[in-house]
Amino acid sequence: MSAHPGPPSLLPDAAFLELKGRIIRRTGHFYYQDKDELLWERLLRRMRATASSSSEAYLRRLDDPAHGEAEWSALEAEITIGETFFFRYAEQFAALRERILPELIRRNRATRQLRIWSAGCATGAEPYSIAILLHRLLGREIGDWRCRILGTDINESFLDAAREARFSAWALRSLPAEERAQDFLPDPSGRSWRLRPPFRSLVRFERHNLLSLLDPAAPLDLSGFDLILCRNVLIYFHPDTVARLVRAMGERLAPEGWMLLGHAEPNPAFAAFLSVEQLPGTVAYRRRPAAPALPPQAAPGAGGEEAPAWAAPAPPPAAQPWSPSSGQAWRMPWQSSGPEAPADPPPLFVPPAWVGAGRATPPGLPPLPLSLPLPEPGLLIPAGPEVGTETPALERIRRLANRGESAAARAACAEAIREDPMQAAMHFYDGLLARALGQAAEAEAALRRALYLDRNFLAAHYQLGLLLLDLGRRQEGRRAIATAARIARTLPGETPVEEGDGMTAANLHALARLQLGLSLS
Repeated sequence: MSAHPGPPSLLPDAAFLELKGRIIRRTGHFYYQDKDELLWERLLRRMRATASSSSEAYLRRLDDPAHGEAEWSALEAEITIGETFFFRYAEQFAALRERILPELIRRNRATRQLRIWSAGCATGAEPYSIAILLHRLLGREIGDWRCRILGTDINESFLDAAREARFSAWALRSLPAEERAQDFLPDPSGRSWRLRPPFRSLVRFERHNLLSLLDPAAPLDLSGFDLILCRNVLIYFHPDTVARLVRAMGERLAPEGWMLLGHAEPNPAFAAFLSVEQLPGTVAYRRRPAAPALPPQAAPGAGGEEAPAWAAPAPPPAAQPWSPSSGQAWRMPWQSSGPEAPADPPPLFVPPAWVGAGRATPPGLPPLPLSLPLPEPGLLIPAGPEVGTETPALERIRRLANRGESAAARAACAEAIREDPMQAAMHFYDGLLARALGQAAEAEAALRRALYLDRNFLAAHYQLGLLLLDLGRRQEGRRAIATAARIARTLPGETPVEEGDGMTAANLHALARLQLGLSLS
C-alpha cells in the first residue's frame, strides 16, 4: 500500500521560486515579488486543499489537463485581495457626483447612453455604488437612459458574490442609516443586506484578466467607455506593466472619457497619452478629444458602412517627454511649491473613515459625502503596497475584518499584541475594530495605548479626536484633532501618513482644520 503524501512544509520549499514565478507571470501580481512569506501562507491553503505535499506537487496539479484551469481559478481567488466597500474614497465619489457624471450626462443627453467599466470590481461594491449615484443624479429620468455598468474581476468567487448583491453591515459602514435603508433590503437574519433591484439591474459582471488587454491579438472587445474605474488594482503589477495597462485602458475610453485610479497609482508618465485633470482631493485622467474627421474622399478604407465611433478609437497623440516644468499639473493643490505656497491648504474630500458622523458642512464648503465614521479597509488594514510590507498577522486581521468578522479580527489583533505589545500600529487597529463593534470605551483605551507608544502617531490622534467628538466630549476631541493638525503641519506636505491609506500630511492637516470648523457648529 502506497503512503499518502504528507502535509506541505510550513516553510517555502525548493520549487517555491518556480511556482512563484509562474504565478506572477500568469496573474501579473508583481506585488508578491518580495513577499515570499505572505504568498507561501496563501499557497499553503490551496496545497492543503488539494493534498499537494510540496510546491513541485502543486505545480503538477496546475499543469494537470483535467484539473489545472479550475485550480488556477481557485488559486487566483486565494491570492487576490477583495478589499471593497460602498463609496470607498469619498473624495473620488465627490468628484464623480459633482463633476464627472454630470458632465457625462450633459454630453450624452442626445443619445441617453452611458457606458462605465469597473475593472477589478471584487464583490461589486464599486459598480453598485456608481449605480446608486446614477439613480440619485438622474432621478426619474433614469428609465429613459441606457446606463450600462460592467464589473470585471479575475476572481470567479468574487463575481458570484457580486451577482448575489448581498453585503454585510461591514461593507455598508460608510452609509448613513437612512441611505442604507433606502438602497438595501435587510436580510431577515439581520446579518446582511441586499441591494434593491433597480440598482442591481444596471450592472452586469464578467470574468476578465487585465493582462489580456496587453495581448496584441486581442480584439478591442471592451471599448467606447465614458468612464473607467481601476482603483487599487494596478498597485499589484510591475511598474512597466502598469504604464502599458493604463495606456490600453485609455484606448478603450470614448473621446474625452474619464478614468479614475487608486490613490497610490498616479504616475507622471501617464500624461504622455492621457490628459490630467486636477479635482478637489484627487486626480483624474481623460482621453484626449478625437482628431477632426478626414474629408470623405480622404477617409481610409473603401466601401461598406462607416465603422461606429467606438469600434476603433483614435490613436493617442504622440507622447511628449515629461519634465519638471510640465509636471506642474501633477502637483496636488495642497502641496507646497515654495515660499509662495498658501499658508492654509484648502479643505479636501476624504475617505469616510476620516470624517465625523452627523455634522453638517459649514456654508461655503462642498458637502461632505457619506459621513458615517467607521473605518474603511484601506485605513483599518492597509493594503501592503500603499503603506508598507503587509505581515501575515495583519493580512489575517484584514481578511477577517473585510468578511465582516469584526470580533474575530479583533481577537486576532489581541493575539498579535500579546506576542509583541510594543506595536503601536496594532493597538491602533484594535481601537478601530473596537469602534466598529460599538465598544467606544475600549476603542478609546486602545487608541491611547497607541499614542503612549508613539506620541507622533498622526492617524491615532485624529481618530481619537473623531471618537471623542462623537461621544460628545467636544473639548477633548478638538484637542486631539488640533494635535494631529499641529504635527502634520511640521511635516513636508507630501509625507505619507502612517496607516493613512495614502493620505499625505498636508491632506490630513486640511482635513483636521475642516473638522475643527465643523465641531464648532
